Amino acid sequence: MNSLRLACLALSLAAAGPLLSAGSLGDVFEKGTVSLNARLRYEGAQQTNLRAADALTLRTRLGFTTAPWQGLTAMVEGEHLVAADGDGYSQAGLNPAATGRAVVADPETSEINQVFFAYTSGKTTATLGRQRLVLDNARFVGDVGWRQNMQTFDAFVVQDKTLAQTTLTYGYLDQINRVFGARHAQGKWPSDSHVLHARYTGLGAGTLTGYAYLLDFAQTAAANSCATYGASFAGTQPIHAAVTFAYRAELATQSDYGASPLNYSTTYTAVSAGLVMKPGALTLGYEQLGSDHNVGFKTPLATLHAFNGWADLFLSTPAAGLQETYVRATANLPEAIALTASYSHFETAVGGTKLGQEFNAQLSRKFGKSVTGLLKFARFRRDSLSVPNVQKIWAQVEFAH
Repeated sequence: MNSLRLACLALSLAAAGPLLSAGSLGDVFEKGTVSLNARLRYEGAQQTNLRAADALTLRTRLGFTTAPWQGLTAMVEGEHLVAADGDGYSQAGLNPAATGRAVVADPETSEINQVFFAYTSGKTTATLGRQRLVLDNARFVGDVGWRQNMQTFDAFVVQDKTLAQTTLTYGYLDQINRVFGARHAQGKWPSDSHVLHARYTGLGAGTLTGYAYLLDFAQTAAANSCATYGASFAGTQPIHAAVTFAYRAELATQSDYGASPLNYSTTYTAVSAGLVMKPGALTLGYEQLGSDHNVGFKTPLATLHAFNGWADLFLSTPAAGLQETYVRATANLPEAIALTASYSHFETAVGGTKLGQEFNAQLSRKFGKSVTGLLKFARFRRDSLSVPNVQKIWAQVEFAH
């Protein structure tokens, strides 16, 4: 199955609609909803041996979702991304004039961000077309929502909640539409991938999740093809009237799969624990992405910015794997300002080579229901010459309706 066949099937579903109830077709559009999102962002990046990058970009999304009609809904969303100075930063190699500058992975683009049909019957929903897909905490499958051009999937996804306190998800991924946009050689990955995800909330101590991600990218990114099987458990327990203990543990195995030219088998481990209070929270955590035969554990579809530091230095796992030990704090400050800060220590999983430390901080505030302002900072300082020093700052205003 390819993108063209997905589109044809979606159109056939749409064409069947008027045959079902032509008189009510007008309500589908009259009672539909319009969505608008505009995000203005400045990102400045400094990195060892590269010229500084300055990216002032505006991302606009306009979408329309029909009202439900005999279980069927449709959605279309367009996206436009423009830069004040497109050569003030490397658009992941798309602009030769910025050669030697640090990368800010927000290339200028205009595209259809989402277009899909969804059908709901009882507690089961099937969605066909270009869509967002976020599973669990987005560590393995996510929409990369931090970047201006999010990651979407040309996919068929079924989610079922028939069983009590259970959510089952299956997806066939036909194409990965990555943050680099269609003009980039790695902007689209043809795919023959399957994702399975099960979540059970009926345990008193927390939520149990199991998954299998069978990813195959034969044409464009064969080395990222992999099979990952894992499980996680997360929950909270009150220990005082004003204090809650939060915990999470996850374990996964991974090996080469499909068109992969590699031969490896390794593991992923993550544990965290912390205290949650009304003024804020404090969390300690550890994550290890293993290595085998000089191949690091892969997370090609993850929302990577949310893990291993905001400096985005470890978007690909080093060949010797990666270990991160971190402390993260959040605080609710006066004037409705939210603070997030973290400190991380990184080293390789094999050999224990110290790579460096990173400090992150963010201030955010909502203004009414639709506007959010944000200031953000990341600074990585290396302990090994195998990685660069990196410093990034962001200032952002986002409108969502």
